[in-house]
Amino acid sequence: MAFHRRRLHYHHRFRFLIPFISAITAAILILFALLSLLAPSPVDTAHLHRSHRQSSFEAEVDYASGLPLFRVPTDGGKLDRDIWSTRNSEFFYGCSNASTKFLKAEAITQPNRYLMIATSGGLNQQRTGITDAVVAARILNATLVVPKLDQKSYWKDSSNFSQIFDVNWFVSYLKNDVKIIKQLPRKGGKMLTPYTMRVPRKCNERCYINRIVPVLLKKRAVQLTKFDYRLSNRLSTDYQKLRCRVNYHALRFTDPIRAMGKKLVSQMRRRSEHYIALHLRFEPDMLAFSGCNYGGGEREQKELGAIRRRWKTLHRNNPDKARRQGRCPLTPEEVGLMLRALGYGADVHIYVASGEVYGGEDTLAPLKALFPNFHTKETIATKEELEPFSSFSSRMAALDFIVCDESDVFVTNNNGNMAKILAGRRRYFGHKPTIRPNAKKLYRLFMNRTDMTWEVFASGVRTFQRGFMGDPKEVRPGRGGFHENPSTCICEDSAANKNIISEPRKLGKDVTKRNAVNGDPNVDNEPDNDDDEDQNDIQVIGMFNETNSDYEALNSDDNEIEEILSD
Repeated sequence: MAFHRRRLHYHHRFRFLIPFISAITAAILILFALLSLLAPSPVDTAHLHRSHRQSSFEAEVDYASGLPLFRVPTDGGKLDRDIWSTRNSEFFYGCSNASTKFLKAEAITQPNRYLMIATSGGLNQQRTGITDAVVAARILNATLVVPKLDQKSYWKDSSNFSQIFDVNWFVSYLKNDVKIIKQLPRKGGKMLTPYTMRVPRKCNERCYINRIVPVLLKKRAVQLTKFDYRLSNRLSTDYQKLRCRVNYHALRFTDPIRAMGKKLVSQMRRRSEHYIALHLRFEPDMLAFSGCNYGGGEREQKELGAIRRRWKTLHRNNPDKARRQGRCPLTPEEVGLMLRALGYGADVHIYVASGEVYGGEDTLAPLKALFPNFHTKETIATKEELEPFSSFSSRMAALDFIVCDESDVFVTNNNGNMAKILAGRRRYFGHKPTIRPNAKKLYRLFMNRTDMTWEVFASGVRTFQRGFMGDPKEVRPGRGGFHENPSTCICEDSAANKNIISEPRKLGKDVTKRNAVNGDPNVDNEPDNDDDEDQNDIQVIGMFNETNSDYEALNSDDNEIEEILSD
């Protein structure tokens, strides 16, 4: 009887526990159901890992392979240098005054000798022609007629000299060097008719005297056509300094262009104390000429191939070989990664000088993700402000030139005339940082970046960019084109010489010694490729030991190619 009462008692207690246990069980089941809905599937997780690896903007670890995945920080990190200046720049300055032996123009100019030139190409190629024309007139003891700008080329700009440059300043500034007039004089009521001819490229002093002086004596006026690179890169010191006086002082843009350029620079300064200017050069024509692949697959090859076929002088090339040799412009993303590795964080403001970018916003998106403060003249000026310039390619190029020239750091993505002239100008006016990608060395870093940590990648970039940052004495005197490396016009503070920290310098033969001349003794046998070999064959530990070769100079008879790529 007692046993029966105890069993009833336990039965009643268990009956009351059943609802409580059921409630707990149900809660646990609901919790598991919610977790299963919220958690990503294994397929999704794998997809995310792939996406992160491709975009370069996230941090993950591939646990299957054990390899580190690439992560890009938002800041530039801590470096041992000031990213907004070059080392030892305070010890160097531009110096282009004539020597006492350089006679005044009035003493050497011969009567009835008039030189005219017709420039060729875009704004900056024409600028080199104008600079060399002044020196050619001085060599010939001739009066220079204000140069004619190219109005018929690919750029199709109807502007004349006085609509781009301050012609009165040009004439006045150079009055002691060369006599300059605005048009040919009249003879017997009629304007002189110039004799039209062309001189070889890289024509030296003897070449001009032997070829042009006899014609001037007979015809009185000569017009040299397609005047681009028609003067030797190697001249006497006084002629080189005259080049600098023309390029860096006499060639001043018109007041409207300078005022608009100043306004654009002010807009950039209002946004940030410092800014980078980037000459991107990622237009379809540029990419088609390069013959490189940029990951766009069959569609890209078809589109760029169609453009490339317009130029019959171009032969087929190996895209992978061109990339390995550093002949391909960096993609916008690669430019952004290089800048981050060099210490420029996401808060830095970038002004981009560029034409139509191949791929449009999709191509620019990675660069904008790295540097959200992304500007162009169209984004910092109104349509109404740009209207007087927008129909003229040279005037728009002049605005970009001013903003790039005034920037704290200038980055070039090709080795065209604008890049070269600005590099030389920035050396002359204080060695402001000018970054030129060491494309051949950087190629393998970019290709293999997902197999290394950011720290290894960044260290490699900084190593390979030594000698490509615009520092003083980075390039040996006489190396490269004179407009890019005006070494004759850069003086050094000898008293401070002992304080200078030695930096890597580009190697190469001493080009102060003349090459052997083949054929015409009046033409300097300068190499078509004035670019330099890598100055320091440093290796990232365990990685590469390629030597550098920069973008090669054009060597083509196709005028349109030269015009497109000239700036």
